[in-house]
Amino acid sequence: RARVLAVAARLDYRPNRVARSLRAKTSKIIGLIISDIQNPFFTSIVRAVEDIAQAHEYFVLLCNTDEDTEKEALYIELMMAERVAGVIVSPTASSSAAYQALIDSGIAVVAIDRKLSNLTIDTVSVENQCATERVVSHLVALGHTRIAAVVGTPDVSTGIERRQGYEGALRAHGLSVDPQLICSGVPQIPTGYELTNQLLALPDPPTAIFTGNNLLTIGALRAIHEHGLTVPHDIAVAAFDEMDWMFVMNPPLTVVAQPSYAMGEHAATLLLQRIEDPDRAIAAIELEPIVHLR
Repeated sequence: RARVLAVAARLDYRPNRVARSLRAKTSKIIGLIISDIQNPFFTSIVRAVEDIAQAHEYFVLLCNTDEDTEKEALYIELMMAERVAGVIVSPTASSSAAYQALIDSGIAVVAIDRKLSNLTIDTVSVENQCATERVVSHLVALGHTRIAAVVGTPDVSTGIERRQGYEGALRAHGLSVDPQLICSGVPQIPTGYELTNQLLALPDPPTAIFTGNNLLTIGALRAIHEHGLTVPHDIAVAAFDEMDWMFVMNPPLTVVAQPSYAMGEHAATLLLQRIEDPDRAIAAIELEPIVHLR
């Protein structure tokens, strides 16, 4: 062995990990399918997954669905074609038969942020409903009674749970849920902008808005600014997600801060454990976000 290592050093030999994995009939590649790479929340998750994977000599194949189910299906086929060892996914819908195909082919699957209700798989998420109830209740405590919600699509668990938290807070304080004040759509900046414009155009517009993620918040703030309104003097905003840009706002927003990097770490660790031990007990990790009331 010493002679082999000496020759390898002299020739500047580098072991081919791909060839090694083929000989061992195992893959050192894991897939990561996320819904929007432009969202800083997911960027932080990607960073964490890559850090854990690299520490265990795995490579990451990153795919961005743009909330598009057709792109998602293509990437799932790609994962099977590349024979990846496992996949971490933030799905475009709460139920998807496509991921069952991955499991049936022997590929480990972990859901992150968004849950897959039709599959019994490892999951890493945050507590959405109670955190939303707290920030909406804070708006009520400030004297607001017409509180709108701009949230993500009802096809994903995060959108469902945050809407439930919003409605639960209103009912807990004896306020009625007005369907006119609830807007949902793809959780991206243009959606937040368009939906907030619709709310501000109502004959009796809201005095406060809860936004379901950081991109929706950006769109909402743009619409508010274009209407000549200021936060919080003319209208209050409470948001899910705390991003670096929010610290330049004066006064700062009431926000729910998600532990996105920790979520990525947990998901990558669960996936590697599942790869090593396919029969281990299913894990569902729900992290507590930090609520900043301002």
